[in-house]
Amino acid sequence: MLKKILIGLLFIALLGCENDDNVQNNPNLLNIQFSIDLNLNLPQFSPLNFAGNAIYVGGPGIGNDGILVANTGSGFLAWDASDPNMIPSNCTRLQVDGLSATNSCSNQNSYSVITGQAFQDGLQFPLLNYRVSVSGDIVRVFN
Repeated sequence: MLKKILIGLLFIALLGCENDDNVQNNPNLLNIQFSIDLNLNLPQFSPLNFAGNAIYVGGPGIGNDGILVANTGSGFLAWDASDPNMIPSNCTRLQVDGLSATNSCSNQNSYSVITGQAFQDGLQFPLLNYRVSVSGDIVRVFN
């Protein structure tokens, strides 16, 4: 009897576990699969050689509206460049200014490219984070 109870508890515990690495509960953003390599020796990516810099990288199929990549000094972070708290439109692409990113809509939501959190209170979603790996001078951003 004790064996059946232990197996039952183990089964319930395993059902409670889930891998949320790929779960994105934001209804405003699509989960677009992509991978891009940024060569830090190229001029358009060279600002990432210095801590405290962030850049926008855009193109077809790269995130919802491009990506934001930041060098934090202790590593690289990448975020989707579409405002996560708004349905995508012509003003929701975030513009990088130092270590913050702001949309050009009338509400001008602003986010930290270090934490992904909004600077304003009351916004439901943080920036959508992407995975980053570094090999030499190549920074790969993917999901």
